[in-house]
Amino acid sequence: MTQFSSSSGGEPARFHAGDEVRVRVDNPGGHFRTPTYIQGQTGRVHKLCGVFPNPESLAYGGDGQPAQPLYRVEFSQKEVWPEYGGPASDMIHVDIYQHWLEPV
Repeated sequence: MTQFSSSSGGEPARFHAGDEVRVRVDNPGGHFRTPTYIQGQTGRVHKLCGVFPNPESLAYGGDGQPAQPLYRVEFSQKEVWPEYGGPASDMIHVDIYQHWLEPV
């Protein structure tokens, strides 16, 4: 996958490591890159992975523009799955594009 810098026409990164974010809830139909089990959940940005063409646009023959920052977001497994039986410190990391994230 081609990575772009935000200076090459991509959306500027709005979040930084440590920022608390909520995943937008939506079911647009067709191709979307955010798991439904994580939608509506609140997590913390672990890192910015880079800026990439928007895969939802590419899936429908679009040009992937504007390119979107992609973040690795950390969630408590216990909050995502309340019946999770492991340690409360267990986390799940999910890569999520910026247009799916909202500030908390």
